[in-house]
Amino acid sequence: MSRPETVVYIATTVDGFIARPDGGLDWLEHDAGGEDYGWQAFRDGLDGLVLGRNTYEQVLSFGVPWPYKGLNTVVWSRTLTTADLPAALRDEGVEVSALPPADLLGRLGDRGLRRVWIDGGQTVQAFLAAGLVDLLTLTRIPILIGAGVPLFGPLPADGQLSHLQTVSFASGVVQSAYSVRALASP
Repeated sequence: MSRPETVVYIATTVDGFIARPDGGLDWLEHDAGGEDYGWQAFRDGLDGLVLGRNTYEQVLSFGVPWPYKGLNTVVWSRTLTTADLPAALRDEGVEVSALPPADLLGRLGDRGLRRVWIDGGQTVQAFLAAGLVDLLTLTRIPILIGAGVPLFGPLPADGQLSHLQTVSFASGVVQSAYSVRALASP
């Protein structure tokens, strides 16, 4: 069983939130000046996506066509089943799983997936806590919202990171990439 590389690519406020307390993402409506902040290159390098139920529901609420077409997508949820998904998504191979992170990644690796994006606050936290995130790219939007859904949560040990690069954009956005070396006791 070969585990795929796992990557987190996510936007946060400068104060570390990924959504408002009510889940709102209006703060993401930042003038990018036509910049995609490396999104397309990142997306082109993926063959899978594991996203949490809340993130899945947020994406559906946008009322746009499924933006992850072509990615092997798993909605990580203890409350949904694949039968709960719209037929169009099931037809595209989107599925639901409640497997523990290591087992889920093992199954995706057995299917031949090589690079999987982990998305959604609780999902990212769970995969980090399990030591199953390889790369972490944080795109910090220049806004403070004071309260909301935090990206990070408790970890069983310190997360040791190696800085890969930081890029700042004319819009004030700052993007930093890290490799996650290990969780280690302080």
